[in-house]
Amino acid sequence: MHELQPLIQQHGLTLLFFNVLLEQLGLPIPAYPALIVAGALALQGSGVPLGQALAVAVCACLIADLIWFCAGRRYGGFMLRSVCKVSLSPDSCIRQSQSLYLRIGPRALLISRFLPGASALTTTMAGMTRTPLPRFLAYDCAGAALWAGSALMLGSIFSNAVDRILGWLTEYASVGVSVLLGAFALFIAWKLWQRFSLLKRTARVPRISVDELRARLDAGEPPLILDVRAQFDDEAIPGSIAFSLDGALDELRGSLEDKDVVIYCACPHELSAAMLAERLQAFGHPRTWALSGGLDAWRAQSPG
Repeated sequence: MHELQPLIQQHGLTLLFFNVLLEQLGLPIPAYPALIVAGALALQGSGVPLGQALAVAVCACLIADLIWFCAGRRYGGFMLRSVCKVSLSPDSCIRQSQSLYLRIGPRALLISRFLPGASALTTTMAGMTRTPLPRFLAYDCAGAALWAGSALMLGSIFSNAVDRILGWLTEYASVGVSVLLGAFALFIAWKLWQRFSLLKRTARVPRISVDELRARLDAGEPPLILDVRAQFDDEAIPGSIAFSLDGALDELRGSLEDKDVVIYCACPHELSAAMLAERLQAFGHPRTWALSGGLDAWRAQSPG
């Protein structure tokens, strides 16, 4: 603790700024614990003032978020898919981030920083949906202040406990690091097992290619086409119907009749489409396919 205090006093604001900035840009460098420590040291009079720490953290958040916002506005869905590729569940990552922002709009910026991995996705969605810049900045600034302020407040309230924890970490650093690394490894293994199990199960759902679907449409034998994306827009396949992944299947009973069903999404491995196809098959409609390659494959083979 005595070794940490001079470092905080001399370079506290700079360290805090870059820690928050790098985390908000997507690097796995947690900034929340550093903000808690800053709050504890500020109360003890050995760190940077709380107001300065809050201002620096909010500034770093805004810089990182403006980068994601501009990238989302310029590159759209490509950026969202790129961000989600680093997720352990890239398919559900896209669907959930779109669903959250489309459901509550810029208000998602108030809470996204408290959800692991959601901050960059939410700011990217804000750019994709052409949220006005002043409105984005207002909500983003408020969300950053809530996030950073809560950490600083926790550090202030539990300053004595933080002091003891820092002392314990200094004395038993190797044990603490081993425990944290072991817990993290178990979490990663569990998430990977969940993902591989889901991919293996949904791989059994039959696929239909874009060429086969176009041939059926040209022959005047259109199947019922369901769009399971969170956002139904001008890029949708003509004639498709928007349907939620968790929607009530009874709503489709009148449309199904004797029709074949083709489902598509815009996620890796057509996972959302395959999951809805599973539900329909269990519902008693076996003539259901997921579109291979999803909307990206359809667009790639569209004329012009």
